[in-house]
Amino acid sequence: MASPERGPATVAWSVSLTVTSVSLPRAALTLSAPLVSTSVAPAAGATDVDTSGALKVSAARGKLTEVTVKDTKGATVDGSITGGGTTWTPSSHLAADTEYTVHAVAKDTDGRATAKDSSFTTLTPKSTFIGNFTPDDGSTVGVGMPFSVNFTRGITHPDAVEKSIRIKTDPPVDVEGHWFGNDRLDFRPEHYWKAGTKVTVDLDLDGVQGRDGVYGKQHKTVKFTIGRSQVSVVDASKHTMTVTRDGKTIKTLPVTTGKPGYDTWNGQMVISEKLSVTRMNGETVGYGGEYDIKDVPHAMRLTTSGTFAHGNYWGGGAFGNYNASHGCIGLRDVKGGYDSSTPAAWFFNHSIIGDVVVVKRSHERTVDPGNGFNGWNMSWADWKK
Repeated sequence: MASPERGPATVAWSVSLTVTSVSLPRAALTLSAPLVSTSVAPAAGATDVDTSGALKVSAARGKLTEVTVKDTKGATVDGSITGGGTTWTPSSHLAADTEYTVHAVAKDTDGRATAKDSSFTTLTPKSTFIGNFTPDDGSTVGVGMPFSVNFTRGITHPDAVEKSIRIKTDPPVDVEGHWFGNDRLDFRPEHYWKAGTKVTVDLDLDGVQGRDGVYGKQHKTVKFTIGRSQVSVVDASKHTMTVTRDGKTIKTLPVTTGKPGYDTWNGQMVISEKLSVTRMNGETVGYGGEYDIKDVPHAMRLTTSGTFAHGNYWGGGAFGNYNASHGCIGLRDVKGGYDSSTPAAWFFNHSIIGDVVVVKRSHERTVDPGNGFNGWNMSWADWKK
């Protein structure tokens, strides 16, 4: 080996590298896309969409984790995810002539998410209906008052319409609906309302199909309060009315009820209208020519067919002694109704819409439940049928 020269040391290295080529699968070099897919029916941009049964969000190879459906005003549509996370459907019908947006998120088994957005517009109905309701929003009524809706078209899809009317109460109580014919639906609890109950009704008829091709066009919130409890019992054989408020008797009044052949209905009747003065003509109730009194004072309607509790200034000595009316409950009054001390004036001034008047021991049958707001004459089991 030769000796190195003197001076700075220089070292030479020889390096040998061997490179081995490795081939990797393409999938190992990229991030995998989520396997889950989401679909929305109806198709994006669809118009003239039915308000019931058309909207459905689905997930395949994964589960839905979020579904939000809104109208153009930002109101959300309630719904639920079912089928183990594979399907979302709305809880009720949609509004008519309304654009909706859908935002849905789903995840696969590895937690990878995918989102889908869509929009559509519901149909514009050619024929519509609404419901005329009582009591009015903001009113205070008696313990016998149902929430009653009269529809402007006969209903052939009653279950859908009834489902669209939702009632909440404070304190909570079970409230059920009953149909009278195909155009009237009343709601009440099993027993008279508890005094002070707050009732909120969501009358969501907009978009519900009441009959083939006929859709509701009304959405209102109605709130009313149940006032003090007042139930007045008329004994037709004793010619008396006993007024009970909040469980205590506050007044007993002499009355006259229907004379033989014109007997007053038995049963529970609800005051549905108060008129300080009204005309009563026998022609309107099948008693043509028997009476036509143009200024009946202190009148309160109990039935649709024409039964009233009202002031009577022509009855003479009948009050508390014998029955002399054509079926109404008469209380002593004066012509013009100006005397506030009369029994008729007192009862009128101490009654509100929804108070209950019960007639017993008359020779007539019990009033029909649909003749006025008198469904209290049905058993709870029959009411719920």
